[in-house]
Amino acid sequence: MSSARQFGLLLISGNQTHQENYARGFAADSRCKLIGLTDEPYLPERRQRLNRQLADELEVPYLEDLDAAINREDVDFVCLCPDPERRGRLAAKCARAGKHIYVDKPMTSNVDDARDVVAAVEESGVLSQMFSLVRSSAARRAREVIESGRIGKLIGLHCEQTFSKGKSGTADLSKPRVEKAEATRFTFIDSKRELFCVGLYPLVLFQWLTGEKIASVSGTTHNFFFKEHQANDVEDFACLLMKTTGGLDATITCGRTGWSSHRSHGVFLIHLIGTEDAVTIDAFEPRLSVCSNAPAWQEPSDPHPEDPMGFWSSTQASGGVTPKLDWWPLETAGSDQMHFLDCLEQNQPSDVPAAVGAHAVEAIHAAYESAAMHETVALG
Repeated sequence: MSSARQFGLLLISGNQTHQENYARGFAADSRCKLIGLTDEPYLPERRQRLNRQLADELEVPYLEDLDAAINREDVDFVCLCPDPERRGRLAAKCARAGKHIYVDKPMTSNVDDARDVVAAVEESGVLSQMFSLVRSSAARRAREVIESGRIGKLIGLHCEQTFSKGKSGTADLSKPRVEKAEATRFTFIDSKRELFCVGLYPLVLFQWLTGEKIASVSGTTHNFFFKEHQANDVEDFACLLMKTTGGLDATITCGRTGWSSHRSHGVFLIHLIGTEDAVTIDAFEPRLSVCSNAPAWQEPSDPHPEDPMGFWSSTQASGGVTPKLDWWPLETAGSDQMHFLDCLEQNQPSDVPAAVGAHAVEAIHAAYESAAMHETVALG
């Protein structure tokens, strides 16, 4: 029996990005062959060092010439995890070179870049996918509820999603931050724009569940938890009230709330409201809850200096971040990387293509504009 085809994968960017996880997720599938890791020239020394670290860990060559690497005949697709501000131009470049693209979320940092990625994908006829949480057990259960008809016609949905990382309780609540209509920089060593980082997940989830886009958004942003976010003039929490193109009411609360705010990774609740019933889905139910005389979990006393929020897998052990063991979900998520390999193998479009990622970026920017102007913003 002949073996399945192997797809050659080129990686862009290295450690202290989600490439740490995506690359290993792809490499675990026999249909994927890692070709090498590359990035743009003239990057800061720190980024170059982190790129080479991951190439060494994965035992693949670091390819100095970005253009030559992208255009290699043995490269079928590219996994892109550069900084959000660079992500769009590199994703579009790879697509126009005829390579399928798997892109970290959010797909780009601005609407123009997002639209260019969509145009490049359409022009070249390549497949695309942006990472999301639609492979989670909670998302699968939400879709099953909607498709079963048990709640009647869906009329509204709400998602609460928070990330429990970072040492919270340090924000100065006497100094409320004023949002700006245009967001430019999104990520820092010690913080991220959390509407941009966390809020994207429910925005994609709502598109995936309903097949509808966001028509209008009213948003607020806040700083409740971290001095680092305040220092970088970015939010750590946000709330959105939206109307979809099909007339659904949709709301989101999202943010980063600190290591000690949740027994596991953070709140992830999906509320579905129908004409006949309403259902709440908790990503951590069903679960095994462990009670013992073991010492209580403690947040790190001295977090990693290059990753004080504990964003990245590669720094957590050395930064004193230990696994939380009190809750063990009994349902597992599917592999997002395996799904994209299925798409490549079957030559079928992904359910989270570049167009879905682009619309989420547009909705996020509309939300920032709404938060700054204190008014509802209609999307294109």
